[in-house]
This record gives sequence, C-alpha cells and structure tokens, in this order.
Amino acid sequence: MDAIALRRFVVAAEELHFARAAKYLNIPRSTLLASVRELENELRTPLFDMAASSTTLTAAGRALLADEQRKADATAASVQNRPQPAGGKAKANKGKGRAPAVKGQPRPGKRRQSR
Repeated sequence: MDAIALRRFVVAAEELHFARAAKYLNIPRSTLLASVRELENELRTPLFDMAASSTTLTAAGRALLADEQRKADATAASVQNRPQPAGGKAKANKGKGRAPAVKGQPRPGKRRQSR
C-alpha cells in the first residue's frame, strides 16, 4: 500500500470531511478523493459510505483507521524511547565577529565622521 495514500486516508477519516482534510493536507479535494478511491480499489472494499448524508466510515474503514493509528502510536513510542546522541552545545567564537547593533547607538568599532 502507498504510504501517502494511507496518510491521506487517515486525515480524511479523522476529519470526516474531505474539503477540510484536503485543506489540512494542502492538496486539491479531487486529489484526495482519487487517493482514497485508489486505496479502495487496492483493498477491494469501500472505506467511506458515500450514500450517507454526511461522510461516515464503513466497517473496513474503521478497521483500517484503527490499525494505522496503532502503527503511528507504536512508531511515536519507539522514537521517544530512542537514546539521544551524545554531544553538547555548540561553542561560540570568542572575540570574533561584531557586537549586536543597538538602535540609536553608534556602531562599535566605527568612528563618526567629523565635519
């Protein structure tokens, strides 16, 4: 299964509104619908009930959403438990560069021209 199509399905299933899901994903609504239809054709079962007055998930859609959410939770937990690489703060250059400019003050290191 295509990971992008699965992500689009999850967002659409959580929103239960294709226009809002498309706006959230920053893609056209038609592209979102095409991705969902492609996923439905691959699974050979409808995921959304299009005949209802509002967007609802079918039993297969609810099962796929629960499975994908479980996978996302497991991935998030494994990332949190991963040890962080050793290292410290980046050291600043000492004595090099310019001091920050202060509004209304002459620039450090520059003399005003006399008239």
